Amino acid sequence: MNIRNDWLQFQTRRHFLRNSAVGIGSLAFADLLRADAPPTNPLAVKAPPLPAKAKHIIYLHMSGAPPQQELFDFKPKLKELHMKPCPDDFLKNARFAFIKGHPNLLGPSFKFAQHGKSGAWISELLPELSKHADELCFVKSMWTEQFNHAPAELFLFSGNARNGCPSMGSWILYGLGTENQNLPGFVVLISGGTDPTGGKALWSTGPLPSVYQGVQCRTIGDPVLYANNPPGMDREDRRRSLDALKTLNELELKEFGDPETRTRIEQYELAFRMQMSVPEVMELKKETKETLTLYGAEPGKASFANNCLLARRLVEKGVRFVQLFDWGWDIHGTNSGDDVATALPKKCQQTDKSIAALLTDLKRRGMLDSTLVVWGGEFGRTSMNEARGGSKLLGRDHHPHAFTIWMAGAGVKPGITFGATDELGYNIADGKMSVHDLQATILHLMGLDAWKLRYSYQGLQQRLIGPEGACSVRKELLS
Repeated sequence: MNIRNDWLQFQTRRHFLRNSAVGIGSLAFADLLRADAPPTNPLAVKAPPLPAKAKHIIYLHMSGAPPQQELFDFKPKLKELHMKPCPDDFLKNARFAFIKGHPNLLGPSFKFAQHGKSGAWISELLPELSKHADELCFVKSMWTEQFNHAPAELFLFSGNARNGCPSMGSWILYGLGTENQNLPGFVVLISGGTDPTGGKALWSTGPLPSVYQGVQCRTIGDPVLYANNPPGMDREDRRRSLDALKTLNELELKEFGDPETRTRIEQYELAFRMQMSVPEVMELKKETKETLTLYGAEPGKASFANNCLLARRLVEKGVRFVQLFDWGWDIHGTNSGDDVATALPKKCQQTDKSIAALLTDLKRRGMLDSTLVVWGGEFGRTSMNEARGGSKLLGRDHHPHAFTIWMAGAGVKPGITFGATDELGYNIADGKMSVHDLQATILHLMGLDAWKLRYSYQGLQQRLIGPEGACSVRKELLS
C-alpha cells in the first residue's frame, strides 16, 4: 500500500469538495446579485455593430402582389405579342397557382414613359411617383421560393414560409432598440379593408421576447386596443395598480429568472406611457392643411394616405420600423373587381399620390437621408393572361420567378435600375436577387450583420436570413 499516494488522493478529494462548495455558493450568490439588480431595458438604444446608413425603415407592402409588367417592367415585345400563345419553353415543368392549359401572353394595358435623368420606365398609372424617378433604386430581378400569398409574405418578412419566426421589424428592434421609449419601436398600419393574407404572424416575434412584437395602430377609434383605462379607473389608479403588479412580477423574476417576466414588466410600463404618447402622434389634425392636401389625408378616416402621413410622424418621433400593409393587389381577372383594366388603376389612384408625398415630405424635412423606404409585393405576376374558368377579363397569375421592388433614401443609390428580366418579363436575365439577399441588404443598411444577428432556439441559430444564411448583401445597390 502506498500511503503517500493514498494521502495525496485523499487531500485532492477534500480540496475538490471544499472548492466546489465555495464555487457553487459563489455562483448562487452571483445569481442573487443579478436578480437584485435593476432590470435592463430591452428596448434601449443599442449601437449598431456596423456603420449604419439608415436609422428608420418605412416598408410599404402591397399585399397581393402588384403586376410589375403594368407598373415598372416595360416590355415592348410582350406588348407586340399580346394575346399570342405563350412560348412552349415557358410552360415546360412550370407550376402555376391557377393557369390551366396553354395560356396566351398578356401585354401591358397602360402606357409607359421614361422619367428623370435616369430614364426610368414608369407606367402612366403612377404620375406622382414618376416625379421621383431619380430618387428611386429599382430592383427588377427579385425572386422568391413561394408562389402562394401567405407563405410568400411570411417568407418575405420572417425569412421562413411557416408561422413562428420573428418578423423583420422584430429582428431590427431586437438588434438596435428604439429611440423613443414612450412609443412602440415597431408599428404596423393596415389599409385596404382587411389584414394581409399572412395575418398577424407578419409582425410576430416568434421565439424572441415578445417585447419586440409589432404593435398594430388604428386611425379610427382608440389607436391601440385595450391600452386605455377601463371604466372607473383614472390614471393615478392605473399607476398604483401597475406599481403593485410590478412588485409581484419582480418577485417572480427574482425567483424564476424567466426573461418573459421582464418583458411583461416592460410591456405594462410601455402601455402606460403609450396612453399619452400614442394619441398625440396619431392626431393628424395637428398637421398643416398643406401637408394634409399633399398626402390626400383626411383625419378621422382609415386610408393608405393617412397611414403614409402617420408613418412620417412616427419615424419623426423615433419609431424604428413602420410597416404599412395595403390589401387589394391580387389582380387575377376573374371578375370585375379584380380586372387589370379597372382594379389596378383604382389601387394606383389610392396610393400613388400619398407615396410620392411621403418621399417629398421626408426629403424636405431632412429625414430621407436617415430613413429607408421600401416598396413591393410578395412575388410577381405572370406574363400570361390567367383566363381562369374561361374568363374574358384580363388578369395575371402568381409568379415567384421575377418581380420588381424599389427602395429610396438612406444608403441606397438613387436613380438606378438593378437587374433585368427577359424580353417577355418572365425569367430573370441579369442580377438575380433573392428575398434573403434583400433582407441581408436591409439589415446591412441598418448597421446589422445578417449572419451575426441571431437567437438560439431549438438547437439552431435562428436568423432572419435563415439558419443556413445562404445569401449576400447586394452592395451594387448601396451608395
